Amino acid sequence: MAQLILNHLTKHFGGGRPAVSDVSLKVREGGFLALLGPSGCGKTTVLRMIAGFERPSDGSIEFGERRLSDASLALPPERRNMAMVFQSYALWPHMTVAENVGYPLKVRGISGEAWKRSVGEALSLVKLTDYADRRPAALSGGQRQRVALARCLVTSPDVVLLDEPLANLDQHLRKSMEETFRIFHERSGATMVYVTHDQAEAMALATDVAVMSEGRLMQMAPPAEIYARPEGAIVGGLIGRGAVLRLALPGDAPRALEWPTLKCVLAGMGKAEAAEQPLRDVLVRPEHVSADSEGIALRVSTCTFEGERFALTLALADGQMLKAYGDQAMKPGETARFVISHGWRL
Repeated sequence: MAQLILNHLTKHFGGGRPAVSDVSLKVREGGFLALLGPSGCGKTTVLRMIAGFERPSDGSIEFGERRLSDASLALPPERRNMAMVFQSYALWPHMTVAENVGYPLKVRGISGEAWKRSVGEALSLVKLTDYADRRPAALSGGQRQRVALARCLVTSPDVVLLDEPLANLDQHLRKSMEETFRIFHERSGATMVYVTHDQAEAMALATDVAVMSEGRLMQMAPPAEIYARPEGAIVGGLIGRGAVLRLALPGDAPRALEWPTLKCVLAGMGKAEAAEQPLRDVLVRPEHVSADSEGIALRVSTCTFEGERFALTLALADGQMLKAYGDQAMKPGETARFVISHGWRL
C-alpha cells in the first residue's frame, strides 16, 4: 500500500478564481479521508483529478513512487487502479446485479470460476448474495448503492473514490450505509476519499477530515481534533453545531477559554474597558453551555424539543445568539443563568 499525495494542486476552468487553488495534503495509507465543504468549494473537482477525469492546471498527484498527474501528463483512469462510486450509482439497467458487479472483471478478461468467485465474495460482503439475479430496477436505493460498492471491491483497487454516495438516500438508509462503508473500508484495506457536504457523515466515517472553502484547503485533521480545535470561523461553522461569537478579549487570551475568563468578558459587554480590547471570534459549542445559578443572566430566544433534549437559543447582552442544550423546556422571553464551561478562540 502506498500514500496518496496532492502537491499544490490547482485547477482553472477559464476566467475568475480557480476551482481548486494550491491544495496540498497527504492521505494516510489505508486511510479514510473525507473532503468536506459546501457546494462549489472544489471538493468534487479534487476527486475528479485524483480519478484522472480532469488534468491539473498546476501541481501534481502522486501515489507512492508513481506520478499520476501534473500539468503536462495524466495517467488515464484505467491505469490508476482506482474505483469510483457515484451519487447516481451508474448501474447498467439491462444487467443483473452479478453482471454489474462483475463487469470490471469482464473488461480485464477474467471469466469462468475466477469471475464467479470474485463476484460472490463481493456480494457477500455487502449482503446481497440473494439478489445476484435481480436487475437494478428491482432494488431499493440502498441496495443499488451496495451493488456499486461491490463493483468496486472486485477489482481490489488501491484507492476508492466516493462522490456524495449517500445524497439520494433517506436518513434511515444513510445510517445503515455508513455502517456498510465502515465494514467495506476495514475489509478492503483500500485508501478511501469521500466527498460530502454533510459534516455528520464526515465525522462518523473518516479517519481524517479535510475542510474546503472556495477552492482552498482550510484545515485537515482527525475528526476529534477538527471538532475541538477548528482553525478559523469557516471550519468552526462547518463542523458540529455551535455559535461563533465576537468577544472583546485581552491580547494574551489563550485559545482554550474557560468559564472565569468568559464570565468576565460577558459581564463586561458594553463597558468602556471592553471597547479597548480587540474583538476575536470565539466558538462555543451547545454542550458547553448549561443552566447554573452561578452563571450569567441570558434571555431565552427559542426553545425546541429534539426528543432527548431541548435546544435553546440564548441572547447575549449585545444581541448575539448562543446555542445551548437543556433537559427541560424554557419559555421564550424568560431570563435564566447559564455557565459557559469552554470556548475556543478561532
